[in-house]
Amino acid sequence: MPNFCAAPNCTRKSTQSDLAFFRFPRDPARCQKWVENCRRADLEDKTPDQLNKHYRLCSKHFETSMICRTSPYRTLLQDNAIPTIFDFSSHLNNPHSRHRKRIKELSEDEIRTLKLKKIDETSEQEQKHKETNNSNTQNPSSEEGALLEYRINSGEEVLRKRFETTAVNTLFCSKTQQKQMLEICESCIREETLREVRASQFFSIITDDVVDIAGEEHLPVLVRFVDESHNLREELVGFLPYEADAEILAVKFHTTITEKWGLNMEYCRGQAYTVSNGFSSKMKVVASRLLEKYPQAVYTLSSSCALNMCLAKSVPVVGVCVALGTIEEVCSFFHRSPQLLLELDNVISVLFHNSVERGKELKEICHSQWTGRHDAFEIIVDLLQALVLCLDGINSDTNSRWNNCIAGRAFVLCSAVTDFDFIVTIVVLKHVLSFTRAFGKNLQGQTSDVFFAASSLTAVLYSLNEVMENIEVYHEFWFEEATNLATKLDIQMKLPGKFRRAQQGNLEFQLTLESYYKETLSVPTVEHIIQELKDIFSEQHLKALKCLSLVPSVMVQLKFKISEKHHADMYRSDLPNPDILLAELHCWRIKWKHRRKDKELPSTIYEVLHLPDIKFFPNMCALFKILCILPVMKVENERYGNGQKRLKAYLRNTLTDQRSRLHHDDNDDDDDDDDDDDYLPVNHSRLLGFGQQTVLQGKTKGHQTSETGVLGPDYLIDRFSPLIGLFLESKNSSWDS
Repeated sequence: MPNFCAAPNCTRKSTQSDLAFFRFPRDPARCQKWVENCRRADLEDKTPDQLNKHYRLCSKHFETSMICRTSPYRTLLQDNAIPTIFDFSSHLNNPHSRHRKRIKELSEDEIRTLKLKKIDETSEQEQKHKETNNSNTQNPSSEEGALLEYRINSGEEVLRKRFETTAVNTLFCSKTQQKQMLEICESCIREETLREVRASQFFSIITDDVVDIAGEEHLPVLVRFVDESHNLREELVGFLPYEADAEILAVKFHTTITEKWGLNMEYCRGQAYTVSNGFSSKMKVVASRLLEKYPQAVYTLSSSCALNMCLAKSVPVVGVCVALGTIEEVCSFFHRSPQLLLELDNVISVLFHNSVERGKELKEICHSQWTGRHDAFEIIVDLLQALVLCLDGINSDTNSRWNNCIAGRAFVLCSAVTDFDFIVTIVVLKHVLSFTRAFGKNLQGQTSDVFFAASSLTAVLYSLNEVMENIEVYHEFWFEEATNLATKLDIQMKLPGKFRRAQQGNLEFQLTLESYYKETLSVPTVEHIIQELKDIFSEQHLKALKCLSLVPSVMVQLKFKISEKHHADMYRSDLPNPDILLAELHCWRIKWKHRRKDKELPSTIYEVLHLPDIKFFPNMCALFKILCILPVMKVENERYGNGQKRLKAYLRNTLTDQRSRLHHDDNDDDDDDDDDDDYLPVNHSRLLGFGQQTVLQGKTKGHQTSETGVLGPDYLIDRFSPLIGLFLESKNSSWDS
């Protein structure tokens, strides 16, 4: 419906004009002034709420100084705006409008009172204006405002856009108030996420690598579940303080999940821990303790981590840990600037001029985050000569193209990659992990690839056991490749300095270089990888993966030769109607065996769960929901698998001392509000452990407004924006100062 102006003798309406229309204020004092100035007797007996709901005035009745236009589409009033521009004389001569907008006739005494009141208000405003000017001359912030205005007038377009697109007079608030907002947001979002997890019943627990928050180590904890729309979700729910003692960590981990977050671990069907070398053994203790209490919480690999990198990070050899850290640092160094990557590209082009295709492939790989690939160790071996030459060139550059920081860092990294211990380590890892590369790659592939990968584990373990039985022969070839590479790069081959110093004075010490690396590197690496594969791919885990044969595309590849009874036992107690499972499995097989030839087969669990008739197979639906929450299964719909991506982006773009302490569940009540920078802009963006959140509090002339911008999935925006907005509005009164 169009809005009509309530002023006497004004016939404007919103559909015929570009003017802004303003509701009568709810504040009784201001509303009374609006009614008095309108001089409409029929409005005097109405309440402010009635006037606010049904009556409006157009902008023609306000002085231009009272109107604030924040954007081409947004016009607001000052908080003390009063309508003063009316045409009462023509209204008296217009008989057609008097029946609708009857004006009140004022006596001489009333006119005299209004004039005196107007004079008092004018003098009061002049006095306030003088006091404001005096305070501005004493307040240094006015100098900052003048400086900002000068920069805007000088052509700072970014600054100008900032002021034009944000709310007028943006408030600043203390860290305490920011914490209150973040605590409310964090609590609401976490509780809503956990409510959805409880509603879905079954879930899995995943942890990412240990991170540094406010100077302390914490474990990011994520949950996997299928929501009511049958979408697989992976959400970050919090940070757990890391404990050095594995048993204490296991107890706190269990307590936090069950008591603080209220999740029933009886419904946990999977657990995965993506951690670096120093933390792997402790997280395995956590996994084993949970398995003792909850046998169905299967320990699996996380789909976000390549199997080979997961295995390498878990190897309990110091040299392997050092090599992995060096590789990460080299990759980070060249990604610091495009110029460094271009320098590396030029060196690769020269070295691979006889193999252009391989050179082009390596250059493309270098521009990506290649350290997480299945073939990362093959890449580092192929790139080693180029890396050494490039780092040497940066360090010894005489044209001053690189600053001292980059040149110094290049020198340190060059020393690390030209260490013989590093070369032997990457060559051994390259060859040992070559047996698991295809297997691990299939685990991150399509559903059918995962199913057939589970069947190939026996062959992988057989090959590794054969390597272990003939380790002398295999190690001899590996060591020969390492020495040839070291000779090519003119690297001295010697035992590690720490080992040589420990053997000083030992006359019986006659260990050769080859024997040393066989006993300290090759043997423990192969042994550990064999055992790690057995631990990750337990009998229960493999049995669960064999249930993937029920996915229609896999059934066709198997020519429908599947054991129905085999699937009846794994999750029987989790099904809604286990007594009819065999009959339902039979109907499921018949449905796809006798399908129309042009009917496309679902190839993923996501597609199966979104079949229109899946509701007629309740047991199958429940079984597929459990299978897809296993951490080893990848999230098919990327929109719902952004928990780890948001986490990594936040950690990558935030300094450790600037990460919010609100992200973890350590209830420290230490108040640091007296630190420097006590007042920060409210629109300082923070990641709340659940997605990238930005909370903006604006103060606009004429209206108190609260805007909440949430950068993340749409369901978070729809669900939490009103709640957070209400919270911010409730805080406006305390921020007016």
